[in-house]
Amino acid sequence: MGKRTCLYDMHIQYNAKIVDFAGFDMPIQYEGIMDEHAATRNAIGLFDVSHMGKFELKGEEAKSCINYLVTNDLTALVDGQAMYAPMCYEDGGTVDDILVYQHAPNNLLLVVNAGNKDKDYKWIESHLLPGVDLKDITNELCQLAVQGPKSVALILSLTNISLGTLKYYHFLDQVVLADVPMLISRTGYTGEDGFELYFDKKDAQKIWTLLLEEGSSYGIKPCGLGARDTLRFEAGMPLYGNELSETINPLEAGLGYFVKLDGEDFIGKSSLLEYKVQPKRKLVGFELMDKGIARHGAQVLNPDEERIGAVTTGYISPTLGKSIGLALIPYAYDKDNILVQVRKNRLEAKIINKKFLKQ
Repeated sequence: MGKRTCLYDMHIQYNAKIVDFAGFDMPIQYEGIMDEHAATRNAIGLFDVSHMGKFELKGEEAKSCINYLVTNDLTALVDGQAMYAPMCYEDGGTVDDILVYQHAPNNLLLVVNAGNKDKDYKWIESHLLPGVDLKDITNELCQLAVQGPKSVALILSLTNISLGTLKYYHFLDQVVLADVPMLISRTGYTGEDGFELYFDKKDAQKIWTLLLEEGSSYGIKPCGLGARDTLRFEAGMPLYGNELSETINPLEAGLGYFVKLDGEDFIGKSSLLEYKVQPKRKLVGFELMDKGIARHGAQVLNPDEERIGAVTTGYISPTLGKSIGLALIPYAYDKDNILVQVRKNRLEAKIINKKFLKQ
C-alpha cells in the first residue's frame, strides 16, 4: 500500500481506478481518460493534486536563497505572484521544475513534483542561507486543480472575491469558499483556464463534494492523472522524467524563456551558457503518418534508419484525433521527417510545432 492523499476515500467512493504514482495510491481515471479529457477541454475537470510537494521557505534571505537555486529570475516577483522555475545541478541537468509563490520576499511557498519531493527538500536544505528556514507542509494541505473553460464561473459562484480579475500566475490568500479559508492561484497544467485551491486537509472531503455538486450544472467531472497527462501534453507542457530530468536540461527541453542567462548567478548557469553556445539536442513535436502510437522511450531514427533520439511522450491526442508525440533529437537535425520505432515497425512521422493546441 502506498501513501494516500486526504481524498483517497473520495476516489474510492467515485469508483476511481487506483495506481501507484510517486509512491502514492492515486486515481488514474474514473469514467475514462477520454471523457475526463473532454470534460476539462469543454467544461470543468476536478483534479486531486495533493500529492504535489509543498514547502514553506521563510527568512530575510528566503528569496535570495531560492533565486540562486533556479534558472528563472525571481527579483521581479511581487507579492501575490507565482513563477515557474527550473532548478538545476551544476552541470545544467534538471533537479526539478517548480512553482514559487511569493507571499512576501521573506515568505515563499514552493510547489514541487511529488516524485522529487524528498530529493528537492535535501537539495534546497543543503543550500540554505543563514536565517532561512525550510519546512515541508505537504501533508498539511489539500491541493485541488479546477480546470476548464467553465471553471471561472463555478468558482466565482462560490466566493464573493472577484477572482475573474485574478491575473495568470497570480494568487490570492485567505479567500473564503464555503467557510473554508484558502489560497487560490491561477496557473494551470492543462492548457485551459482555471484555479488551484490550497487549504487545510481537514476540509478536503467537504470542498471536493461541494465542487462536484455545485459544478454538476457546468459539466464538471472528477479527473485522474491519465487525463492530466494527456492535457498537459497537448498543451506542450513538460513532465519531469519525460521532457526534463537529471540528464535533460531546460534549454534542450525548449524552456529557454525560463532560463535567464543574462540575469543573476544561479547554480548551473555556467554550464547552460556553454550549452547555449554549442547546443546538442532539441525537443521537437511530431505527428505519425502511419497508424500507431509512439510511447515514451520509443527510438527515433533518421530516414537512413540510423538512431538519433527517443520519444519523451506520445499519445493519440483526444482533442486533435491524431497520433502525436514529443522527441529529443540532435540539435543540428534539419529534416522535417523522422522514423519512430513502434514494436517491430518503423513508422513515418513529420516534425510539427510542439505546442499542439492553437489556443
